[in-house]
Amino acid sequence: MDAFFASIEQRDFPHLRGKPVAVGGSRERGVVAAASYEARKFGVKSAMPSALAYRKCPQIIFTRPRFHVYKDVSVQIKKIFYEYTDLVEPLSLDEAYLDVTENKKGIQSATQIALEIREKINDKLNLNASAGISYNKFLAKTASDINKPNGQAIILPEEAEAFLEQLPIERFYGIGNVTADKMKKLGIYKGKDLKNWPIEHLNDTFGSTGKYYFHIVRGIDNRKVKAHRERKSIGAERTFSKDIADVQKMREHLLKIADILWDRILKSNKSGKTITVKIKQHDFEMHTKSRTYATLIKNKSFLTEESLTLLEELNPQTFNVRLLGISISNLGEPGTENESEQLKLF
Repeated sequence: MDAFFASIEQRDFPHLRGKPVAVGGSRERGVVAAASYEARKFGVKSAMPSALAYRKCPQIIFTRPRFHVYKDVSVQIKKIFYEYTDLVEPLSLDEAYLDVTENKKGIQSATQIALEIREKINDKLNLNASAGISYNKFLAKTASDINKPNGQAIILPEEAEAFLEQLPIERFYGIGNVTADKMKKLGIYKGKDLKNWPIEHLNDTFGSTGKYYFHIVRGIDNRKVKAHRERKSIGAERTFSKDIADVQKMREHLLKIADILWDRILKSNKSGKTITVKIKQHDFEMHTKSRTYATLIKNKSFLTEESLTLLEELNPQTFNVRLLGISISNLGEPGTENESEQLKLF
């Protein structure tokens, strides 16, 4: 989807149309969750501190996120996907991989399927989507960015290697800004530069991801579209309008966060064995503390008490806190684990 959160806000509130909009944050603090294309022209991006977004674009309009609306729209979009194939792998609320090799409508052209899906999304939801078509996930993802917004592109098998050789290294999916900067210092500016590196040198320089870089620059990606992705964690967090330095206030907020998290645990019918408490400082530096237990967490009081203990172990008195969060991982469904106790030896 094109600027998904921001596009929904512009769709639902006519006074925002054609104007630079940032979803999330405020002029003073917070983080941009999504930016409209009008805001992007000024260099505003998602995950950018709101204060920086305001400096780049003083006329920007900040609006509160409505995640319940975005989730509802996402469900409607997925229903359109399922009209064509059951092999849908969501990446987020606004993005998914579709394997249409065998599709429900018997359409022989993947390009035609993408066009139909985009037209249906526009007709039913008044939103624009872009699409990438190719023979594997990496190339389809790469193609989806070529003609944004409201466009689509195809990378044919016989075109892939030549296309990738000319692609700037920062536009390779999976290569972030930090890695791209490191590569440029090593003389890797385009795919053709990366292609000259033997796999051994890539592994020595970039570790386990070296093999990934070696393959993608040659258009090789054998990952299948996974129709069901298992949830890895459940969490809740809060960003504060003013930094908190008082430990007692941190504890009070952590109790409220634990209440929200427990409601989400009950709704998901899952629990976990690992609790993680995180603190984000005023300068965005993150600190976490985790503990794993022998069995699934089964009551809110245990979750709360252990979260407070982990907070204490982080030495919160040393921080000015802008965000607090709790999450559980190592998920499982209650009643599915072995609940027998170890035999006591006394």
